[in-house]
Amino acid sequence: MAAQTILFDFTLDSAKTADEKQRQEVAKILRNELEHVFPQLELAYSMESPENGYFSVLHENKATIITCRIFQHGLLTVNVEYFLPAGKEPIMSFDGLVHGKSLENALAVKLKAIRGQKLPALRRGDVPRYFPSSDERIIEYDIDKLVYEVRSPFQKIQILHSKTLGNMLLLDELQNIAESDLIYTETLMGRGIENYEGKEICILGGGDGALLYELLKENPKHVVMLEIDELVMEACNKYLNSICGDVLEKRRSDQYEIVVGDCVEYLKKFIGEGRKFDYVFGDLTDIPITGAPVGVDWDFIRTIFEHSFKVLKPDGKFLTHGNGTSCTESLELFEEQLSLLKPKVKFTTSKAFVPSFMEEWLFYQVSFA
Repeated sequence: MAAQTILFDFTLDSAKTADEKQRQEVAKILRNELEHVFPQLELAYSMESPENGYFSVLHENKATIITCRIFQHGLLTVNVEYFLPAGKEPIMSFDGLVHGKSLENALAVKLKAIRGQKLPALRRGDVPRYFPSSDERIIEYDIDKLVYEVRSPFQKIQILHSKTLGNMLLLDELQNIAESDLIYTETLMGRGIENYEGKEICILGGGDGALLYELLKENPKHVVMLEIDELVMEACNKYLNSICGDVLEKRRSDQYEIVVGDCVEYLKKFIGEGRKFDYVFGDLTDIPITGAPVGVDWDFIRTIFEHSFKVLKPDGKFLTHGNGTSCTESLELFEEQLSLLKPKVKFTTSKAFVPSFMEEWLFYQVSFA
């Protein structure tokens, strides 16, 4: 069950909506056409404003609510909203048919619209379905169940089930990893390219456990994972163990150790001890979508750079995810920050289409120049 919202947008000749009289004529046409598919439609409220145009609320049996706005510049919007119980057929089909009639087409013809569009129904209320891509476009997922949700001192943690992607981890409503996403982990670690046998490795973040689980298959000497959020690991251990195995359950073996705490503070500790690693993984914050490398997230990225390269061996590598390949400006800013590092570094990149991200993602392999 969910609230269904169907959105219609029309562009009219602005001369038809320039003053109150013309907008009232458009509103009359609009209501007449709506009554063909909603025969018991009633007007609940209307308002006219010289600055903001015309606004009205209509309803059919107080169950289907329709809001209409006519802007003086020629934009007309119609929003249809109603509650759809489980197992019931929607009022409007995907192609915009209501009782066999195309509401979008009928409105466009009668209004003599320059252009018109009906958006697919938005389903809201029962489970979350809509999350942003890396460049902040909205993606609808086939979520059928909210498996787990809690707020830690650091973030909102959700495990959702997708019919096609399996269980998915979302942090602060951003998709992190799903049971379908082995390609993400393998591309991040460069499986088949990097040799981890007998190597010492540090993972910054990685609370879902997938990277640690896959690295241990490569027979490293030792891996230390620094994760700040205990509740993330508890959730993934219970609901995403198909990608993390039992590493989040055991937390420690001869081959690895998971430390719960601030990775920056532990990196400072390692620097003071003179501890060095063959590989450091930055499995932390995505590259921010900003016009300039300023703000808390960019400061955090620079801090991670500064400390990570101090614990890398001379022939070591820093491996991290970047962002979606469509985020060209932010990726360029990230690479500019790499170019400012001292001592100088060099980097290569790799790409992979990540199923639960529904887009191609960029990964970085950074070493001393």
